[in-house]
Amino acid sequence: MRCPYCNCAESKVLDSRPVSEGNSIRRRRECLECQKRFTTFEVLESVQIFVTKKNGETELFDRTKLLAGILKATQKRPVDADEIVTEIENELHNSLTKEVTTAEIGEMVMEKLKKRDQVAYVRFASVYREFNDAEHFLHELMDLINGKKGDKKGE
Repeated sequence: MRCPYCNCAESKVLDSRPVSEGNSIRRRRECLECQKRFTTFEVLESVQIFVTKKNGETELFDRTKLLAGILKATQKRPVDADEIVTEIENELHNSLTKEVTTAEIGEMVMEKLKKRDQVAYVRFASVYREFNDAEHFLHELMDLINGKKGDKKGE
């Protein structure tokens, strides 16, 4: 780490502390040449995840988009949507996969909602699986009641 004052490459670490939930480290350093002190931050570089949409477009994974979709399904329900998003985000990062489809993310959300809240699950499924009539709702509800997973497109 170069000194911001004299550009010397040699410094010593005086103090290290974890910052922001342990995702980064704050280090207090002293330049060995000019003896001035400065602070550096080390942050773990995470793998960027790309999402392939139904139309074939690819974009960066956006936590806020996923959260918005889950919040709609969990509105007025006792479900922590942020917790679900964090779990999915962690699973994606831990899988070391650089690209995932919206279908895979949707299935992950449905799996988590199904375990937590059946009403939120059916709400999300109705949009995700593009239910177009009451028969699709009934089919999904019957699968839920019978403990089955249901098919991929709600038919």
